[in-house]
Amino acid sequence: MFYDHADQQAEAMHPNPDWTTTPITPELIRGALDLETTQHGVLPHRLPARARAQCTDPQLAMVESQPSGVRLLFRTRATTVELDTLPTKRTYQGAPPRPDGVYDLLVDGRLTGQATVTGGNTVTIDMTTGTAEHQPGPPGTLSFTDLPDGIKDIEIWLPHNETTELIALRTDAPVAPMTDRGRKVWLHHGSSISHGSDAASPTNTWPALAAALGGVELINLGLAGSALLDPFTARAIRDTPADLISLKLGINLVNLDLMRLRAFTPAVHGFLDTIREGHPTTPLLVVSPILCPIHEDTPGPGAFDFSALAVGALRFRATGDPAERATGKLTLGVIREELSRIVRQRSADDPHLHYLDGRDLYGERDFAELPLPDELHPDAATHRRIGERFAELAFTTGGPFTGHNA
Repeated sequence: MFYDHADQQAEAMHPNPDWTTTPITPELIRGALDLETTQHGVLPHRLPARARAQCTDPQLAMVESQPSGVRLLFRTRATTVELDTLPTKRTYQGAPPRPDGVYDLLVDGRLTGQATVTGGNTVTIDMTTGTAEHQPGPPGTLSFTDLPDGIKDIEIWLPHNETTELIALRTDAPVAPMTDRGRKVWLHHGSSISHGSDAASPTNTWPALAAALGGVELINLGLAGSALLDPFTARAIRDTPADLISLKLGINLVNLDLMRLRAFTPAVHGFLDTIREGHPTTPLLVVSPILCPIHEDTPGPGAFDFSALAVGALRFRATGDPAERATGKLTLGVIREELSRIVRQRSADDPHLHYLDGRDLYGERDFAELPLPDELHPDAATHRRIGERFAELAFTTGGPFTGHNA
C-alpha cells in the first residue's frame, strides 16, 4: 500500500487524464501558519512572513520550514493518492547519513501507510566551520495505493524534519476540504524535542502522540535550537487562533548560552504578556525542561563532541563551568526554579496559567531506562513515553486542559 519507487516518479509527474489534480490551498493544510508560493509549488511555514523577516538566523529559517505537525487533510473516495514534492534534506559532514523523511498516511484517523521521497535538494552542514553547502536536486513522487473504497478522511503528515515544497496532489477521485472536525486546537511551542528530534515519523513526535490521545488538533511550533523567547514567536502565538497553549522553555537558552538570569526573568514575563494580549483566558501551560544530565547543573554553551564525531557518532556536551551559576549563567535547574516561581507569581491574577515540571515527563528513572542517545535528544521510544505522559498530565481529569479538549 505504500512505497517509494524512483522508476515510477517520472510517470507519476504526468497525471492520468482521468485523475483529479487538486490545487494545494490553505483549506487543505493544517498546522502551518503561512504558505509561500515558490517556483515549484507551495512551501508550508510554521512562522508567518512577518516573523521570518525579523530574524536572519539560518538555523531558524531551516527549522521553521520543516513541517513538523503539518498535514494535508481532505475527504475523498479515492483509492490512490499521489503527491509530488521537492524535499530539502540535511546532512552533517562526517556524521552518519540521515534517513529520508517519512510521510505518514492516516485513513479515518488510523495510520495506514508510510512513504519517503528520494532525490530533492541537499544541505550539507560542516559542524567544524558552521558552513553549509546547498546542492539542488529533482522533485519526487510518493504514492499510496489500494486505499479502502468509499468516503474517508485522508491525512498526509509531512516529514517533521525535512523541508517540503508541495507541487501537486493527484487522486483517482475528487477531493473536498475537511470542514471543522469539532476538535479544540492545541498550539505547542518548544525546542528540538518538541520539533521531533529523533522521532520515528511525523505522527510519532511526542506532541503528535499527545494530540491524538487528547483528541485535539495540533499546531506544533517546536523549533529546533530556536525556542529562545523571541518576541516575534510570542506575537505569532498571540495572533494564532488556539483553544489550548503550552510552552516548553529552557533547554535552548542553556545550550546556546543566550542570556543570563537577569534577562531571562523579564523575557519570560514579556513572552507571556504578549501571548495574553491575544489569549487572555486560554488555558496556558508552561513546561520546564525534561531531564538532561549534561545541563542540569552545568551551563552552556553546548557543543558537538568531536571525539564522538571522529568515530561516526553524534553526541553533545556542556562546556560551561558550574561555578558560573553564581554570576547568573543558566542551567536547567536554575530555569526550572525560576519558571515555577514566575508561574506562581502570575497565577494569583491569572487562574488559567499552569506549570508542569518537565521531569514529570522524563526524569531520572526514565533516563536510567531510556538514556538520551546523543546526551540531548530523546529516541523514538522516549517520544512515545513523553507523549503519553503529557496526555495523562494535561488532558485527563485534574489536568490544566481537562474539559477543554472535547
